[in-house]
Amino acid sequence: MTQLMTREPAWGPASTKTIEWYDPMISAAAVADMTGLEFLQAIKAGDLPPAPIACLLGVAIEALEEGRVVFTCTPDESVYNPIGVVHGGLVCTLADTVAACAVQSTLGRGIGYTSIDLNVGYLRAVTKDSGQLRAVGTLTKPGRRVAFAKAEIFDGVGKLVAEASTRCLIIPAPGLPA
Repeated sequence: MTQLMTREPAWGPASTKTIEWYDPMISAAAVADMTGLEFLQAIKAGDLPPAPIACLLGVAIEALEEGRVVFTCTPDESVYNPIGVVHGGLVCTLADTVAACAVQSTLGRGIGYTSIDLNVGYLRAVTKDSGQLRAVGTLTKPGRRVAFAKAEIFDGVGKLVAEASTRCLIIPAPGLPA
């Protein structure tokens, strides 16, 4: 028989966070008809819904240009690991996102990408007191089959907290014949 908890645990009351997201297939269907930059601009403008992971982590697009993107994210305790700092997975996800979107911003209509690898270097701990993270993704080498990009993540006072590099495989947009 399962025993119901009738009192608050010794560590205190639970915190809650409500997450809303939108059908990811709405945006996915639009990829084939837009350039990569047009697609990202449509998300920034609110004409297409953001990816569910962006809603989950609170990631927002700040700036876009061909070959360079800037996204922001303000971490809270919901993304802490057991030792009291923001889990590296949030920083890694942010780095992967901006580096890959820097590649995407250069792609033509009907062209997609997928990350091949990601190498992340963590330079300092991130906490909720770090403030808004600013992630800058930059294309470093375009290619017909593989493109290279980097990411830099800064805390609220402009200190570099992580850097990353990635390679992305250039592919037909999902849903199009290979």
